[in-house]
Amino acid sequence: MLDLNHVFLFIAVISPLLVLARGWSPGGPYRGWRVAAFIVLAITGASWIVFRQQAGYIGGGFWFALLFLPAIGLRKVAELAAQRRYRSARRLLAALLILHPSAELREQIAYFRTLESRPNNENIASPPLSQRGMGWQDRHRRLWNAPAVLVLILLNIAAFLLEVSFGDWTDPGTLHRLGALEPYAVVVKGEYWRLFTALFLHAGSAHLFFNLFALYVLGPALERSLGGFRFAVCYLISGLGSSAGVVLLTVSGLVHPAQLVGASGCIMGIVGSWAGFLIRHHHVPRARQRLANIAMIVVIQVAFDLSTPQVSMAAHLCGLITGFFAGLAIAPGKTALKPSAGIVQ
Repeated sequence: MLDLNHVFLFIAVISPLLVLARGWSPGGPYRGWRVAAFIVLAITGASWIVFRQQAGYIGGGFWFALLFLPAIGLRKVAELAAQRRYRSARRLLAALLILHPSAELREQIAYFRTLESRPNNENIASPPLSQRGMGWQDRHRRLWNAPAVLVLILLNIAAFLLEVSFGDWTDPGTLHRLGALEPYAVVVKGEYWRLFTALFLHAGSAHLFFNLFALYVLGPALERSLGGFRFAVCYLISGLGSSAGVVLLTVSGLVHPAQLVGASGCIMGIVGSWAGFLIRHHHVPRARQRLANIAMIVVIQVAFDLSTPQVSMAAHLCGLITGFFAGLAIAPGKTALKPSAGIVQ
């Protein structure tokens, strides 16, 4: 099972470092985010020294309060401003100011107060939100516009409910009966169906949540770019490539035998498909920047895999590589990404 303290510790370190990397230049609109990032890093570091067994929960809690909630709140403020609901936007900013006290938010509150006092503000432009500067703008990830993603999420949830109905869903025996990937069972007993069934099983609710959250974040924009059928093909081919790769590497002695479950090979396949799509359509706006962001995602995942013995780097890398070639092969011939599409912006 995943060690949640370790997972939250990793997030509480990596996320602030990414914020600092995005807003490294002195001054400018990123000062408030830099201060919050330094606070999260300092508290996480102090917790690691004093309360090592709880350091991830402590650092993760401050990350959630000082970075994640303000980012989500500013996205909502942007939506309210677009709807010209300036009073609601101002009140939400005032609440966010408690967690994220910065000059940028104070200026935005004052600007919205000015807009409220004007009877006719139809032609007044909305203020530049610091959320936009950090690149957290609303990317219109709507599940109802991504039916393949929605179906895959529901299938994973249904499979997990099936696990729960069998009793202890973390028990290796239960996972074996339901179809976990066991390389020698595939090779010696010919149970090739395990290459597929393992993709929809998860070792606990936290494992399921993190994979489905990644699918929700990364999937809809790629589905809109490729189309639902092509997206589903990339997802499943990536998962099968991940499973088959692990079996081959285990049989060849390059990785140790282990029982594997989870959709993370499929998720990394989505990342690889993004890369293949963007290389094939290098003319789309900011393709190079998006590829750099994909490379950053891969580096972060590799760092997490190296520091977390419970996960399979082989499965992730095999899924990534399979997804990359799938994205190259089946991407539409004359499609361009919209400027607002995708987490990889």
